[in-house]
Amino acid sequence: VAVVMGTGHYIKNFVPLVPFWLWPLMFLLEMIGALVKPFSLCMRLFANMIAGHLVLASFLTLIFLVTSYEARGAMGVLVVLGCAAFSILEVFVAFLQAYIFTFLATLFIASAVAPEH
Repeated sequence: VAVVMGTGHYIKNFVPLVPFWLWPLMFLLEMIGALVKPFSLCMRLFANMIAGHLVLASFLTLIFLVTSYEARGAMGVLVVLGCAAFSILEVFVAFLQAYIFTFLATLFIASAVAPEH
């Protein structure tokens, strides 16, 4: 009984104050929105994680662009120091993205389960 009643209230919560003939369109739009929100969160988190690794990989390739061994050694020291600095920045960005991901997930879940006021 709870599944049937809960599903009915969940669907009615999607389209509370629209004419009956607009319910199918509103239901379709709300279901698309319910599926797109988690996907956009995942893509945002993935893009931010991969961006830091790509920056570090591009810095590491700078070592191999230098032709002489002496300059390659000097460039290697600079690149390793730069990568260490960017790794610290990447850890900060990871914590920031985790906070944003948690905050947005909480908002999306709360808006999906709480009835409108």
